[in-house]
Amino acid sequence: MNLQNQKVVIAGGSSGIGLATAQLLSSQNALVTITGRDTSKLEKVKTEFPNINTVLLDSGNSQALQEFFSTNGKFHHLVITVSGAKGGGMFSSLSLADLREGFEAKFWPHVQTMQAALPYLEKGGSITIITAASTDARLPGTSGLAAINGALEMMIPILAKELQPLRVNAVSPGVIDTSWWNFLNEQDKKATFEQFSKQVCVGRVGQPEEVASAILSVISNGYINGSILSCNGGLG
Repeated sequence: MNLQNQKVVIAGGSSGIGLATAQLLSSQNALVTITGRDTSKLEKVKTEFPNINTVLLDSGNSQALQEFFSTNGKFHHLVITVSGAKGGGMFSSLSLADLREGFEAKFWPHVQTMQAALPYLEKGGSITIITAASTDARLPGTSGLAAINGALEMMIPILAKELQPLRVNAVSPGVIDTSWWNFLNEQDKKATFEQFSKQVCVGRVGQPEEVASAILSVISNGYINGSILSCNGGLG
């Protein structure tokens, strides 16, 4: 599929995987709009990448989502990279308040964004969401994260049936070097990356650009639907 002049909205696209995806799709001559809550990040994107349109928007605000999509009008592809850093930890001591916040930061913004966008998505278009390898990696300390991302992944094949011919897919990254890990100090983050590097076949953590490439593949291939594409370096 040629993405030239196709309109793409990337929710949460001001940094990390979302920004890498915006840059890649823009290089394919797509007309890209990113949304985000951080004004400074959006201003930086606007300065460095003038071809990418930026909109200040909280994906957790249903009314703001409705207003944005009604103003934005018809478009072809929706990518949702909204996330939060809470929900991890060993279950015996897992803060249920943090887990609830994790759902509020990721699950509900995804669902609200998809629903608000539906009336404006072209029939031949697509929705691509970003989940995580925690759903099936069976790693201790990730049960909460698996619950959040697994809830989203369970919806994918059903939505693909309900919303056809609109395509609905997910890309499931492994450990990716983004600001998501900034809740750790540099020393702990380095140790965590080294540990995960030993568990993946490629022997290293991933980069946002690699996930962006997977997202491009899903968007541009009109025969991929109802699927969850892993991009985890061979996490075992």
